[in-house]
Amino acid sequence: MDEIKAVYIHIPFCKKICSYCDFCKFYYDKKWVHDYLIALQKEIKDRYMDETISKIYIGGGTPSALDDEELDFLFSIVKLIHLDDNIEFTFECNLSDVSEKLVDKLLANRVNRISIGIESFDEENLKFLEREANFDDALQKINMCKAKGLTNINVDLMYALQNENLRMLKKDLKLFLKLDVPHISTYSLMIEPNTKIYGKKVEAIDEDLDAKMYETIRKTLKSEGYEQYEVSNFAKPGYESKHNLTYWDNEEYYGFGVGASGYAFQVRYTNTRSLTKYIGGNYVMEKEMLGEKEMMDYEIILGLRKTKGINLKHFYDKFNVNLQNQYPVDELVKTGDLIHKDGNIFINPDKLYIMNEILIKLV
Repeated sequence: MDEIKAVYIHIPFCKKICSYCDFCKFYYDKKWVHDYLIALQKEIKDRYMDETISKIYIGGGTPSALDDEELDFLFSIVKLIHLDDNIEFTFECNLSDVSEKLVDKLLANRVNRISIGIESFDEENLKFLEREANFDDALQKINMCKAKGLTNINVDLMYALQNENLRMLKKDLKLFLKLDVPHISTYSLMIEPNTKIYGKKVEAIDEDLDAKMYETIRKTLKSEGYEQYEVSNFAKPGYESKHNLTYWDNEEYYGFGVGASGYAFQVRYTNTRSLTKYIGGNYVMEKEMLGEKEMMDYEIILGLRKTKGINLKHFYDKFNVNLQNQYPVDELVKTGDLIHKDGNIFINPDKLYIMNEILIKLV
């Protein structure tokens, strides 16, 4: 296998829990943060094998919920990792936490990409999500980031929310485009167990409306110069997230922190979601040793999330197997679910919305 080049670090603390979130998260508590960072430091020392890392992503939770001292400790832990000169270093922020002081600290610690969870500017949507966002505030903070040289910025947009209609979505899209950032991630609301909205018995919106919203997003962003390079992700040329492409290219990466997932040395693993177990040094909750067949299945399931799909020669070089001989690719090309072009197979762009159904037929 190729050497590991990517690291994900999970910071699970939040000042406020959003209604839809099913990530591993806990209310911010100073004592817990301190103990957690010590455990994180120990996990990295125990498990990291000294590779040079070119992609690092600190997500959550809310990494920007940490105070000044805690951020200094976190970045001192990151210094245990050998970072490539051309690192892509992403840090997730809540809009309310973005300040000159935070941006200065991020830049001083080699962060060169931020991801801001905005989700929506619509008041009804924000109330439903239990979040806060304000367009003028967002614009001012994003312009401040750019002025300081932090120009590689992603914003998150959520859609298909309860009571949302196409008009609301189009208004949101218009405002998101005015932010003039090079990367936009879009997420259709998933109602997951262990979330507040699941407890409130919120129902998903009509599937046809959901599909129309997805198409509206794709067309609008394309017309504004964004390329859709993955099912949910749109970027101006050259601003695709290298870290996220690690997942979809089925490359190995470390996942450090409570609830983090990783893929290292042919093992996919998920860390415990229990803070006390993690702090006690019991990091890994489950492991999956992958054989050749499982590795090929993952290559397909993840690779077909990318709009350019899977390169057949690359697949053959990696597994010494012809993809078409192993999976019913040709049948799905005949039905128009897949397209075979220029040595790649990819999901028909008109059918990205029903991608999961196509993957079930394939794998």
